Amino acid sequence: MSYAPTSGAVPRTGYHRWIICALLFFATTINYIDRQVIGILKDTLQGEFGWSEIDYSNIVFAFQTAYAIGLLLAGRLMDRLGTKTGYALAIVVWSVAAMAHAEAETFGPAMGALLAVVGFVTMPSVAGFIAARFALGLGEAGNFPAAIKATAQWFPKRERALATGIFNAGTNVGALLTPLIVPWITITWGWYWAFIVTGALGFLWLIAWWLMYDDDPGRHPRVSPGELAYIRSDPPESETPIPWRKLFPHREAWAFAIGKFMTDPIWWLYLFWIPDFLGRYYGLELTGLGPPIVAIYLIADVGSVGGGWLSSTFIARGWSINRARKTAMLVCALCVVPIIFASQVGNLWVAVALIGIAAAAHQGWSANIFTLTSDMFPRRAVGSVVGFGGMAGAIGGMLISKVTGYVLEWTGSYYSVFLIAGFAYLAALLVIHLLVPTIRPVELDEKA
Repeated sequence: MSYAPTSGAVPRTGYHRWIICALLFFATTINYIDRQVIGILKDTLQGEFGWSEIDYSNIVFAFQTAYAIGLLLAGRLMDRLGTKTGYALAIVVWSVAAMAHAEAETFGPAMGALLAVVGFVTMPSVAGFIAARFALGLGEAGNFPAAIKATAQWFPKRERALATGIFNAGTNVGALLTPLIVPWITITWGWYWAFIVTGALGFLWLIAWWLMYDDDPGRHPRVSPGELAYIRSDPPESETPIPWRKLFPHREAWAFAIGKFMTDPIWWLYLFWIPDFLGRYYGLELTGLGPPIVAIYLIADVGSVGGGWLSSTFIARGWSINRARKTAMLVCALCVVPIIFASQVGNLWVAVALIGIAAAAHQGWSANIFTLTSDMFPRRAVGSVVGFGGMAGAIGGMLISKVTGYVLEWTGSYYSVFLIAGFAYLAALLVIHLLVPTIRPVELDEKA
């Protein structure tokens, strides 16, 4: 028997849940601005400090190592502290860390000495940026576990994929704003202020979050009785926290984690290396990166909302959640495949189109794979499952950063990296289907 959504008999009244979705969207936008600044400034910083490709890959590796560690802890933190407090803590940490990049030279020598103790010897500037990126990764790890948990708290299952797609579009908006904002700040005031200005954005968001969010929609004064009834139209769930040991034995948790491990690295590839690809293959400098990167992430925005809309539309037409989610994910996986030709075409805008379609497909995939957690697990376990899967994705990102760094250092070509990207999603979907032939709520043992 396939798992089907609950009846849509409760009328939709009120809209405050969509204001919450907008807050999640803006937080995700800021999250991606802060993490992408270094990718835009890669050539500038390499020119100033004399970094090699391997040096840069080590800086990226530090962020992803911390992100993996942070995700393992962040989901649990959100489940224990609550989304409101946990999300606020995360954005304070990552905003301070983002601004700390500007002073990486100051604490670089001390960090270099510390790294030398464990046998990792590098130049002070690299060590300083490694420290700043590590702190940024720890803080930014809280974004998606918090956002997914907030979505589970504020939306019924029938709307969660769409809401996830909307806030996940913030990744694209952040990624397209960065190449517009950062070059202008850098040319006008220098790269130091690029980190200061973008890092400060999180504190503005924090004010709105604290004033407008509540972990319980029923306590919020702007939620009407009709909207509350709609939010709670799914069968009621217990709020008792679920220990990790009760989640790990389930194939559903591993299906999500393996799917993230195999596909998240491809998004990291776009984020940290596409500016370098455009410069290496088409001679684009800092001021010329804006239009192509903006085009890529505008296309990706369509995929982010479209992927969630596609599966939600299938469900509205009576499809089971299993059939709807997996069909949408298959469509997305197939749309990534043409990226294998991106390094072989001679025209800049053809390459941009191939990468943009692949990025859009990733975002559509992401909206659906995130929603799998709330399809299969109760709300009180969602933060932990998302954190576990996100950690697996970050570990995959650690591997792709080292692979890409060494491949470029040795060959100067992106072909083999794009080849991996092209087939990663089809392989991931196969693994997910083998582990979870039918998507349905997991029956967790409630006994101590």
